[in-house]
Amino acid sequence: MTQTIFLDDSFSRPAAPDTLERVAAALRDRGFDAQVVADAARARQFVADLVPVGTSVLTAMSETVRACGLDELFDNPGGYDAIRPKLRQLDYLTEADERRRLGAAPETIVGSAQAITEDGRIVAASATGSQLGPMSFGAGRVILVVGAQKVVPDLDTALRRVRDYCLPLEDIRALKAYGQHSVVAKLLILERETRPHRVTIVITREAVGY
Repeated sequence: MTQTIFLDDSFSRPAAPDTLERVAAALRDRGFDAQVVADAARARQFVADLVPVGTSVLTAMSETVRACGLDELFDNPGGYDAIRPKLRQLDYLTEADERRRLGAAPETIVGSAQAITEDGRIVAASATGSQLGPMSFGAGRVILVVGAQKVVPDLDTALRRVRDYCLPLEDIRALKAYGQHSVVAKLLILERETRPHRVTIVITREAVGY
């Protein structure tokens, strides 16, 4: 039976271009690097230009990362020290400690977030929390690609977007991919970055991911 879900359509609509520029400025005021680009293809190229060949890269599991082709860019054999393929080779139960250590402190993590407020706060949610530690502290560099539809007015709306919009869609994906439901078990709110140029936010003018 096909699952029917009812979602707030406002969370799928891209913010206006002038709003995106104001959000980028607000992010910069909070210590984040921020750039607005046209679309997923431009985001992929922008991120590729930021990451030197040979860098240790962890791709956070994300529909936005997949839509931009960043998993294909960084996880396939080539010029990067890709962490995700190494994690896939380790058993979830018997090698859990090694998996945890391997993913905890990459040189660079490339991922996304579920929402950005107009005053420049970033909200990321996870079922396991595996990507949140590197985002908050463990990774030397954090690059997050965020679609224009993820910009919201305030933190309350951001949290509502996580639970009422992102979670139902992720739940459907998780059931198809893993045969189990998803949950919002961990939440990270990035209010400010004190290390210059550690965190870069790339905002696309089009909707990417969910």
